Amino acid sequence: MKTLEMVRATAPLAAYAQNVDGDKQMMVLTIDGKPVVALVPIENADMETVTLSTHPQFLALIERSRARQKTQGGVSSDEMRRRLGL
Repeated sequence: MKTLEMVRATAPLAAYAQNVDGDKQMMVLTIDGKPVVALVPIENADMETVTLSTHPQFLALIERSRARQKTQGGVSSDEMRRRLGL
């Protein structure tokens, strides 16, 4: 991981993005040593995946589903096939 103070980040954003992509590691911009933003390389993802992976409501839905799975169990693949008539 690379870090850079925001006041020293004077190059165009594209220059930093190219550097991150080439190194396959993230770059964190900081203000007074505290992280404020990160440039992260993304592989094998489309815009929908990227958008949903950071969407608070979608993440909350996933967490609720996981919690329900733990407490109530899930539906077996055989049961799902039966329900779908497959």
